[in-house]
Amino acid sequence: MKAGIIGASGKAGSRILKEAEARGIETTAIVRDASKLPDSSLNIKEKDLFSLTVSDVSDFDVVVNAFGAALGEEEAHVEAGRHLISIIQEAAAVRLIVVGGAGSLFTDNGKTTQVVEMPEFPEAVKPTASGQSRNLQDLQQTTGIRWTFISPAVNFDVEGRRTGSYSTSRDVLPLNSDEESYISYADYAVAVVDEIETAAHENQRFAVVGERA
Repeated sequence: MKAGIIGASGKAGSRILKEAEARGIETTAIVRDASKLPDSSLNIKEKDLFSLTVSDVSDFDVVVNAFGAALGEEEAHVEAGRHLISIIQEAAAVRLIVVGGAGSLFTDNGKTTQVVEMPEFPEAVKPTASGQSRNLQDLQQTTGIRWTFISPAVNFDVEGRRTGSYSTSRDVLPLNSDEESYISYADYAVAVVDEIETAAHENQRFAVVGERA
């Protein structure tokens, strides 16, 4: 199993890389600046996402898009997603897994209200949430690729510990045993690498929630 991880020096990407390496997956860190990676012994492809070509990804079984745009940069998520869709369509054997957002999840089973519409949702994050939502819509409307979009819980905890377990839902915001929308980055990485290994949610979005360790 070979996986290319875009944004492998970021908060999500670095933990996905670590989890995949620990499981014996042959990984390549795809980053703009290799100096930001703590381990120079890794397989590294130093290249901007927007410069990636079909030949850059065709040797992988899976490409993980953990690209992170600055807050408010809605179009960066959209354009990055569209560029990857275009090259993955030509590399038909490659699966695409996207590190998504929680904003497009629904708060109720009737799917009447999205998380981004809640009064407490931060105004500054709304453009980014909108961009991630449009990325999901583009995937859902595209044929000829195998993709998975994984939404974290609302409280996405960079300092949280790895428990190794999580629960899932499809389009409705999942809650843990304390009725909290929470997951650590480490447990989110577990869910992503599980999907790398199993391809259990092809051409689907799913959401993950975890317990506090």
